[in-house]
Amino acid sequence: MISPINFIIFIVMKHLLAFAAFMAFFSLQASAQTTVPVKDAGKHIGKTVTICDKVFSGKQITSSKTTLLYLGGYYPNQPLTIIIKGADRSKFKGRPEVDDTGKDFYVTGIIINYEGKPGIVINDPKQLRIVLIDNARQPVLPVKK
Repeated sequence: MISPINFIIFIVMKHLLAFAAFMAFFSLQASAQTTVPVKDAGKHIGKTVTICDKVFSGKQITSSKTTLLYLGGYYPNQPLTIIIKGADRSKFKGRPEVDDTGKDFYVTGIIINYEGKPGIVINDPKQLRIVLIDNARQPVLPVKK
């Protein structure tokens, strides 16, 4: 016969194991993002993706302090807009609409419909990572020193 203490330990361990398996499963799901070309962003509305391309230009909307970065082309022909809400702007260094223009980035987030075009709202600088691009437009990660 199992003592009451051993039974309680068994139940607690069983629940902890189930919780650990649950968390491991959803951690893997959350980290499995799809990388898509910027031109195909509109085909992935509602999905979490990673896109790599150049920031062609950007602007800050004075009234809301929202920053817009135009990825893959100049406004109004950009295939993707990166949106940094005013409340999150202080998390980003410098002036992204100026400092990031002309640079290549990986951006990761959920694609939304922003004013009739694909957009990604970012609220953490980790969602926007600078990369080096060779002439063949193949992403090359920066070397860690």
